[in-house]
Amino acid sequence: MPEQMADTPPNRAASTVDEKQFALEQERFQRGVRMATPFISVAIAVLVGSLVILASGKDPVAAFSAMFFGAFGGARQIGETLLRATPLVFTGLAVAYGFRSGLFNIGAEGQLFLGGLAAAFMGVALGGLSWMLSVPLILLSAMIAGAAWAFIPALMKAKLGAHEVITTMMFTYIGRYLVSWIVTGPFKAEGAIPQSPMIPASSQLPRISDVFTFIQPNRAHFGILIGVVAAIVVWWILKYTVLGYEARAVGFNPTAAETGGISVAATTIKSLCISGALAGLAGATEVMGVHYRLFDQFSSGFGFTGIAVALLAKNNPLGVVAAAILFGSLSAGAGTMQLEAGVSQKVISIIQGTIIFLVGAETIVSWAVSRVRRARGGADV
Repeated sequence: MPEQMADTPPNRAASTVDEKQFALEQERFQRGVRMATPFISVAIAVLVGSLVILASGKDPVAAFSAMFFGAFGGARQIGETLLRATPLVFTGLAVAYGFRSGLFNIGAEGQLFLGGLAAAFMGVALGGLSWMLSVPLILLSAMIAGAAWAFIPALMKAKLGAHEVITTMMFTYIGRYLVSWIVTGPFKAEGAIPQSPMIPASSQLPRISDVFTFIQPNRAHFGILIGVVAAIVVWWILKYTVLGYEARAVGFNPTAAETGGISVAATTIKSLCISGALAGLAGATEVMGVHYRLFDQFSSGFGFTGIAVALLAKNNPLGVVAAAILFGSLSAGAGTMQLEAGVSQKVISIIQGTIIFLVGAETIVSWAVSRVRRARGGADV
């Protein structure tokens, strides 16, 4: 009996060590699955696209080669990829910041439209100022407009419990048709086309090739650099500031955050407004760097594509940049693929949809591995 009592503490300690080691292995495995899921999703999506191309009687190798050349075949092609990725960086950051706070901001498209409206109006109004003054003021105005458009849904979420998916979506439609009315009425330029007056050169974002003359001329502008800086700033805020800690805490467990002294209502409002401000920058860069004016429907669904970008990046602000470039390259290379390989651009939509569908593979893989472990007699801790 004394010998059994003497053996108990070491055995218990060994068991505790084994449990900790197993839990650590489980955590490493889950982290590996999370990191690998986006890459596996892209690979499987390309495979699915290849099967669709084969079914249509075309050569998938030639098709994807043409698409790659259309996206990265030279300075002009790379510039087009970056151009199409620029608004996706901002809308992806907007959605990702909302996700990290436990909010699904599906209204980035409407906030983008209001940001574009503010950029066009302020661009014309500040035409007499120098570039160094007017551009920061215009960008700030677009951020305020996007945040303001997200404020009412945020307030309804915080005070009334209204679901942000419904309210932000409804505000997207209101924003789009409000901009449509403005550019066909009070802010319409002369002529039959519904568009705003052109903003002056002092309110425009210069093209990268115009500043760095050794680069072959292309359409990429300084908005992509602003997007990279914004991604770094958002990453820093989420990781190292009180504001980011509160957002992550509320997103992880609102009840525990409230118990710990964090105001869930205030954090919800701040997070959704920051998300709206980032989406507003997407509209501003399109107006200031691409069109130089506001059109009736100047966005081709950048706000909704930003949801896909954020999901693929696993809500990592730095990963959003890479995911946006991927989606930008698919968009930029689609035309070349159709022109040179005779493959419809709809294949790109199939690939994009498959990528997002397979992002959920993380949960599927984890579930499958757990089933295998239980079948072999290795129960989870």
